[in-house]
Amino acid sequence: MAASSAEKIPVDTVENANRSDSSAVSAHRTPDDFNFTDKEKKAIIRRVDRRLVLTVGVLYCISLMDRTNLGAAQIAGMATDLKLIGDRYSIITLVFFISYIIFQPPSTIICRKIGPRPHITIITVLWGGCMIGMGFVETWDQMAGLRVILGVLEAGFFPSCVYLLSTWYTRYEVGKRNSVFYLIGSMASAFAGILAYGIMQMAGTAGLNGWQWIFIIEGIITVVLGTAGYWLLVDFPDSKRESWSFLGSEEKEWICARVHADRGDVKVMPFSFASYMRAGADIKIWMYAMIFFNTTTVTYALAYFLPTILRGNLGFSVGEAQCLVAPPYVFAGIVTYLTGWAGDKYRLRGPIVVFNCILCLIGLPIMGFHPSAKIRYFGVFLVTAGANANVPAALSYQANNIRGQWKRAFCSASFVMFGGIGGIAGSLVFRNQDAPGYRPGLYACIATSLLSIIIVAGLTVQSWYRNKAADRGEGELECDDDDVYEPGFRYTY
Repeated sequence: MAASSAEKIPVDTVENANRSDSSAVSAHRTPDDFNFTDKEKKAIIRRVDRRLVLTVGVLYCISLMDRTNLGAAQIAGMATDLKLIGDRYSIITLVFFISYIIFQPPSTIICRKIGPRPHITIITVLWGGCMIGMGFVETWDQMAGLRVILGVLEAGFFPSCVYLLSTWYTRYEVGKRNSVFYLIGSMASAFAGILAYGIMQMAGTAGLNGWQWIFIIEGIITVVLGTAGYWLLVDFPDSKRESWSFLGSEEKEWICARVHADRGDVKVMPFSFASYMRAGADIKIWMYAMIFFNTTTVTYALAYFLPTILRGNLGFSVGEAQCLVAPPYVFAGIVTYLTGWAGDKYRLRGPIVVFNCILCLIGLPIMGFHPSAKIRYFGVFLVTAGANANVPAALSYQANNIRGQWKRAFCSASFVMFGGIGGIAGSLVFRNQDAPGYRPGLYACIATSLLSIIIVAGLTVQSWYRNKAADRGEGELECDDDDVYEPGFRYTY
């Protein structure tokens, strides 16, 4: 944690077009310098929670729904109409992640420069239009082309939201907020199957099949919510750009002061491409990214193939398979929130990730090998909970151990980029030729969960030794030669 105010070193004002003079001054002030009562402070945080976490959570909800509704469309007639023979379905799922990965690195830079409101709003409305277009494709390669465009548009969303959240909260507040943010998305996954099943009943309307209406209706919902997001989204706390009916300047300054007291990086250094890329020399950034790769390999595999597994492997009907997707994701939402709350309360990150991996390691063999379909379905609950709960857990793990605005931006981009690579892996592990057992996919998911546990163990040992060295006065952590940060930063295990 940062040192007390008596130990703080002054922070020079840095020219930044996106910051007001008053917010720059707040870097010199401590949270106690503001005359807010405890009740007023809690009220400010609640306002940030309602406006920021709920808004990005709802937008992430439609993002997750839009990128994973292929599984519902697949068993609703798309496979037949588009002649998805051989590996065509896997190709359609895979090409999204190629463009999604390529266009992620600049996303947090663009978001920081122009602001999250226009950036996130524009890409959300455009990908909603792309979704609507998917309802009118006639061949599988047209669908693949639109999936490439969808990847370009969605590339900037998740890393920008992760970065935005990290700028508003202290290190031991962000875990629960990441959990709520992702929990809302999990609810989308939970009820997307039920929504898709309901939309499927429109088959024949206007001469379109049910799977086409899934894309059209969900695309329209995306456009509407994306447009509303322009007014509901908030900017960075240090920005002079106004957010509609939100906090005043003094309240935002207090937010900046408490974040600065927590990790000492509220100041935004002038952008330098060399400095931005230099963050890539830190090996732990790639270790956190690898944990996210392991996690998303499982989450995307479930998102894309769970309806198919329920239909083909567990023997449920189409309607049952669509609806039975929901209960495991509801359970995952509960586990996600509880582990996020525990991580913040007890200031733990690595053990939470390990716990979620253990849930996956218990659930995967049950899901794959037990002779009873009902017991295998119970295994789906454990795998879905462990994998999905690890998304916000991994986000909080890296957010607690990175300091510096541009390094944080680079870490968010690389972190989510590896998540996209995990999406590619997840789209390939459950192959058609492996049906109905899908054993290679199960083995791959088990291997990624084990690897995450090993990486957490290595990071924990490294962080413990570096914290001890810093305690002995052998240097400051997360501080380069040209950085001016608060002393006393320590890694979170």
